[in-house]
Amino acid sequence: MAGVDPVADVSGPVSARLPDGRLHLQHGPIDLIIEAFGAPSEVERAYRQAIARFDDILATLVRELPILRSPVGNTPPVLDGPVARRMAEAVWPCRAVFITPMAAVAGSVADEVLAALVRDRRLEKAYVNNGGDIAIHLAPGHSLRAAIVANVDAPALDGEVELRAEQPVRGLATSGWRGRSFSLGIADSVTVLARSAAMADAAATIVANAVDADHPAIERRPANAINDDTDLGARLVTVAVGRLPHDVVSAALDHGLENARVLNARGLIEGAALALQGQWRLLGTAQSISGRTPA
Repeated sequence: MAGVDPVADVSGPVSARLPDGRLHLQHGPIDLIIEAFGAPSEVERAYRQAIARFDDILATLVRELPILRSPVGNTPPVLDGPVARRMAEAVWPCRAVFITPMAAVAGSVADEVLAALVRDRRLEKAYVNNGGDIAIHLAPGHSLRAAIVANVDAPALDGEVELRAEQPVRGLATSGWRGRSFSLGIADSVTVLARSAAMADAAATIVANAVDADHPAIERRPANAINDDTDLGARLVTVAVGRLPHDVVSAALDHGLENARVLNARGLIEGAALALQGQWRLLGTAQSISGRTPA
C-alpha cells in the first residue's frame, strides 16, 4: 500500500526546525517535512497552525484502525476523524478492486496538515511532504518543481515536473514494491499527480498493484507473514524482483498504464509516471517530466 500503517506510540508528537528553516513534524510512523513561502510573519503563523493541528492526528487515527484496515465494500465506512474521512473518500471511487482506506493514509495526513497550514494565511506556495506523498498549495502565478526518483534503493534524479498554479494538481504520491509499504505489483515506482495528495495516494496504490507479471524472478510472501498488523492479510506482496526480460517489463508497465488511463478518464488523476527496470510510461501531466518520453 502507498501509506504506512499508524500504530500507537508512547511518545508524543515532536516538532523541530531544520537547519534550512523547514519544519519537521514526527509522531510514530508519521514523518512530515513542511515548507512555506511568503512573508516571514505569515510563514511563522502557518507553521504554528500546522504544529497545533498535528498534535492529535495519530491518536485519532489509531482509534479507528479496525475500520481503516477493512476492505471498502458497497457501503461507505462510517468514520469520525477528519483524516480518516479523507482516507475513505479517496478510496471510495476505487472500490471495484481490493482497497482499504489505509491506501490513502499518508496523502490524507499531508492534505489535513496542509489545510491547517494555509488556513487564513497569505502564502505564495507551500508543501507538506509525508514520506514522498506530498500535498501542495500554490497561489496564483506560483509554481513548484517536484523530483521523480524511480529506485529508492539507488536514489537518483530521474526527472522533474513543474506544477503550476493554473493546473489542478495539488497532490502527488508514489507507490511500488521498493517503497516503505507493501505492494501487490512489481513497479519500481508509480508516481501519480492528482487534485489532492489523498487521491494521488490511493491511485498510486491501484496503479502500482496493476504493474505486474508472472515470472520466476519475482519473489512474493504473504503480507501477514511479514507484518501481522497489515491490512492486506494473507495476500501475496512483492519482496524481490530479479532481472526481467524486456518484453515482460513492457507488458507489466502497459497493464499499469491502462489502469492509470481509466483513472484519468474518470477525472480521478491528472497524470502518472510508471517505472520498472529502466523502462517508463508517462500519462497526462506527467508527460512534462524532463528527460522522459511519453508512452
